[in-house]
Amino acid sequence: MILIAESGSTKSDWVLLDSKGREIDRWNTMGFNPYFHSADLVYEKLSSTDGLRVWAEKIEQTWFYGAGCSSDHLKATIKEGLDRVFVNSDNHVGHDLEAAAFALYEGETEIACILGTGSNSCHFDGHKVSEEVPSLAYILGDEGSASFIGKRIVADFLYKRLPDPLQKDFGKTYNLSKDDIITSVYNKPFANVYLAGFGPFAGKHSNHPYIKALVKEGFSKFIEIHVMCFEDAKSVPVSFVGSVAKIYEDILTECLNDFGLRKGKVLAKPVNHLIQYHINFLKVLELQKQ
Repeated sequence: MILIAESGSTKSDWVLLDSKGREIDRWNTMGFNPYFHSADLVYEKLSSTDGLRVWAEKIEQTWFYGAGCSSDHLKATIKEGLDRVFVNSDNHVGHDLEAAAFALYEGETEIACILGTGSNSCHFDGHKVSEEVPSLAYILGDEGSASFIGKRIVADFLYKRLPDPLQKDFGKTYNLSKDDIITSVYNKPFANVYLAGFGPFAGKHSNHPYIKALVKEGFSKFIEIHVMCFEDAKSVPVSFVGSVAKIYEDILTECLNDFGLRKGKVLAKPVNHLIQYHINFLKVLELQKQ
């Protein structure tokens, strides 16, 4: 059996396949990011997920792709947790950028981007995933992401700079004081997920000029920094995974046109396409133990 997982900082999608590539089951868990989460937490959460626990000892391959898994040291944190749960499996850990590149790949060189809780980009020619500029996470970067949008909305709320209807609705919806917000951002863990959690408020008011302008500003900054950095940006498709890209696809299309770029695929979730890449290109079914 083969387990394929794609994890952002907020949530993970897990799909279990049999030896012929047929889906047996799928689960959702919290997201695992080694910048914020330990191997012990990975083990604790996965071993308490009923479906995964039932199949754990029968799984022969696990392919996990996660936010923050950008170096061998960080990957090792996740792998340690996986090794303790899936004890009979060859456990592989990759970066979520690889998952995006693989899921979006259609046989030609591409620029693959993530616009979800955070944001990032890479270049993929079918063989090598390469980055030109780093992702600087939610404090210094994550342009165009849910955490970027949430951070701006929260700041403008505290500064009393939101348009009046949004200012009133935000206060009524969340009933948060300045101290509540400051504590959650600066003193509690997972501030990126906390800020991204205000994404639904932006979605609720997605037709308001303030939200449209904010999203367009974020997308334009993302494209300027994370897409135009590639020499062939204007000659290859630029594709996206992530809920933010999908929800605001019309604004994303407008921004790509502004930069003279060719829009590729836009996927809310990459896991289904990631499965097909593993079957068709990585030939994981041929690696099954006999």
